Amino acid sequence: MKFKDILYTKEDGIATITLNRPKALNALTPRMQREWLQAIEDARQDDEVRVLVVTGAGRAFCSGMDVRMRAAQQAPESTPVEMFSQRHENMHGIALTLATLDKPYIGSINGPAVGGGMDFASMCDIRIASERARFSMAYIRMGVPPAGGGCYFLPRIVGIANACDLCWTGRMIDAQEALRIGYVSRVVPHDELEMATRELATQLAKGPTIAIRLAKRLIYRCLDLDLVRALEDHQTAMLLASATEDAQEGPRAFIEKREPIFRGR
Repeated sequence: MKFKDILYTKEDGIATITLNRPKALNALTPRMQREWLQAIEDARQDDEVRVLVVTGAGRAFCSGMDVRMRAAQQAPESTPVEMFSQRHENMHGIALTLATLDKPYIGSINGPAVGGGMDFASMCDIRIASERARFSMAYIRMGVPPAGGGCYFLPRIVGIANACDLCWTGRMIDAQEALRIGYVSRVVPHDELEMATRELATQLAKGPTIAIRLAKRLIYRCLDLDLVRALEDHQTAMLLASATEDAQEGPRAFIEKREPIFRGR
């Protein structure tokens, strides 16, 4: 599978998407988003892939929409509705596809994530940030509200007040403030970001795959369920996981005082 605006690799159960327009600070293009979506679909369907990582090449994660390219390509006869539809079709498609991805999706945030770039960072299950990472919901500075699902994802990550602050002001926050408000899980020295991401991805890839996937489904489903239904879903997930070989291996390894070897089945 060949791409132009991203790199896509798979190794040891870990698939990695690298946004690859470093000279443009990985600004979004329609092609980049189409390729991103194709890579997610591949990772979703490939049983050998247990974890998906996304990062950026160069000094930025993603600087948002490539405004210059859009302006150059914009047909003068396009209506505002057509412009909006064309601009956000792929972004929304990625968000919806990720909603069906029950494998861990880790954001390795190597630098600034701005506007749509922050929206895409917000779609990750976990974000590990370099000390050089910066975040801004910059849409408001263009006179428009967030377009990539930011008003959906952000309140679920940092709470309503912090989401309002970021979306209304568009101010830039650094990695430490992102950690303080719970937007990122960890901040590491820039040179250690790849290693820290790899360590977490490897840990998850070696874990009990079915249990991890069920836990991810429960986490997101329970955001919209009442307690009774949530507990019912927990019970169903426990029954399913209990029938796996991994559920037998875990207790056996504990008794034998060794690390478990999970097979994902």
